[in-house]
Amino acid sequence: MTSVLITGANKGLGYETARRLGELGWRVFLGSRDEDRGSAAAQKLAADGAHVIMVPLDVTSEESVAGAVRLVRQHTDRMDVLINNAGTPGGGVNPADATAKDIHAVYDTNVYGPVRVTNAFLPLLQAADNPRVVMVTGAGGSIAFVTDPGQAVSKMYELAYTSSKAALNMITVRYAQALPAIKFNAVTPGEVANGRFPATDMNRAGVLTVTEGSDPIIDRATLASDGPTGTFIDRLGSIAW
Repeated sequence: MTSVLITGANKGLGYETARRLGELGWRVFLGSRDEDRGSAAAQKLAADGAHVIMVPLDVTSEESVAGAVRLVRQHTDRMDVLINNAGTPGGGVNPADATAKDIHAVYDTNVYGPVRVTNAFLPLLQAADNPRVVMVTGAGGSIAFVTDPGQAVSKMYELAYTSSKAALNMITVRYAQALPAIKFNAVTPGEVANGRFPATDMNRAGVLTVTEGSDPIIDRATLASDGPTGTFIDRLGSIAW
């Protein structure tokens, strides 16, 4: 049975990804910082027939991540897919007003979180036949997108979120180069060329469904052994870094 761990999977894109992979017959480790919400989400998926195990997981806590590894090891000796989905938008603070504390809070989830979780689960990933890691980033992490004057984000003077996702993009590439036996790919849930994004807690103004938003996550999570690594895609295909 294919096993996947999804961080931040109690709602939104993470939950929809869990639902879709559960329908494929995968064993889903549903990571959730809020145990009550995570348990409720897992129960709902299980009621629909999914093989799901709730994993208490706060990506900002070394102790919590270590506990997640111990729990997962009780069920499997390998991890086929890791989806680093947990993220935070931050407060949208203008660069002129942003403090190091503002930025650190966002980086702790969006940058350090994926590193903590990925490194902790590396032994389980390396034990799999075709291991894959999906980093859920954002169009705001694309310098090409942010510097396009035709995009609204170019005039949204925010520092923490966009720079954290740009950092996550670079992290994805560096992991892909250093660990060629594991496929590392970055995805953004939307259609960058069309300026269309899913409606989630982070983007309440989105027009795509959460299912459409999860399409690139599913694409990279289900790669065959000859699939690509070190790529950045949205729902329509490759996008500029």
